[in-house]
Amino acid sequence: MRFFLRGARAARFTQAAKAAVLVAAMLLAACAAAPARNPLATWVPSPNFGERRAQLIVLHFTDEDSAQNSLKTLRTGNSGGPVSAHYLIGGDGHIYQLVADSMRAWHAGEGSWGTITDVNSASIGIELDNDGHSPFAQAQIGSLLRLLTDLTDRLHIPRTQIVGHEDFAPTRKNDPGPLFPWKQLADAGFGLWPQGPLIDPLPGFDPWMALRLIGYPPDDHAAVVRAFHHHYRGMDGEALDAQDLRILYALTRQLLPVRPASPPPFSSPPSSLQPSSPPR
Repeated sequence: MRFFLRGARAARFTQAAKAAVLVAAMLLAACAAAPARNPLATWVPSPNFGERRAQLIVLHFTDEDSAQNSLKTLRTGNSGGPVSAHYLIGGDGHIYQLVADSMRAWHAGEGSWGTITDVNSASIGIELDNDGHSPFAQAQIGSLLRLLTDLTDRLHIPRTQIVGHEDFAPTRKNDPGPLFPWKQLADAGFGLWPQGPLIDPLPGFDPWMALRLIGYPPDDHAAVVRAFHHHYRGMDGEALDAQDLRILYALTRQLLPVRPASPPPFSSPPSSLQPSSPPR
C-alpha cells in the first residue's frame, strides 16, 4: 500500500510540474508577443498600423566558395561587421531563408535608389552563392525566378523594382556583376528592361538625368556607368556610348510615357559624354 501511495503522489507531482512548466511557457509566449510599451506613456492602442513593407528586391553574389561558407558569414559577419540577408540561393538551387520578410536584414549598407535612402529598411535581400567570377547556374536562376514570383505576388512589390547591389552603391560594390543574366530575368517579367526597337534619342537628351530617373545615384559618373554597363550590357566600361544612349532613351520613355509632342526631359548635351567602345 505504501508503494502505491508513493507512486500516486509521484504521479500527481509530475503532473503538477508539467502543468507549471506549461503555464510558464504560455506566460513567456504572451510576453514575447506583447507589443513594446513605453512606461512613460499611457497605452491607448490603435488598430491603424502594420509591419514594414518592402518596396525593392536587391540581388547580391556572395563572393564565397560554397553555400555553407555563405550561411556561416550571413549568420555571423565579415570584415565589415555583422551581415545577413533574407534569402540565400545555393548553386544547386536550394533556397535558404535567414531573416523573416517583415524584418530588416543587414545586406545593403550605404547607398540610395531613387528616393530610397535606407535600402535595408525598404528591401528584401537575396544572396546568390557565386564567387563573382563564374556564370550563375541555371538551377540557381530557376529558383531565383520562383522566389521572385512568390515575393512580388505575396508582398506586392512591383516586378520592375529588382536591382543589383552595385546599382544603388556603385562606388562600393560590384555585385551581382556583368555575368548575371538580367535579360533572362526580364524575359520572365522581372526588372526594368528596354522594350521594343532601340532608337537614337532626340537632340538634347540628357543621359545623366535619365540615369537618375531610373534610380541611379548622382555621385560618381564613372562608377554609375560601370554599374549600368554590368546591368544592361554585360560588360565593363566607364564611359557612355551611342548604344547606352539608345537604352537610356528607351527606359526613360517607359518610365515617363508621353505624347509625341512632349518628349522626356532634355537639356544641353553633357560635356562629360565621351566616346567609348562600339555598341554591342
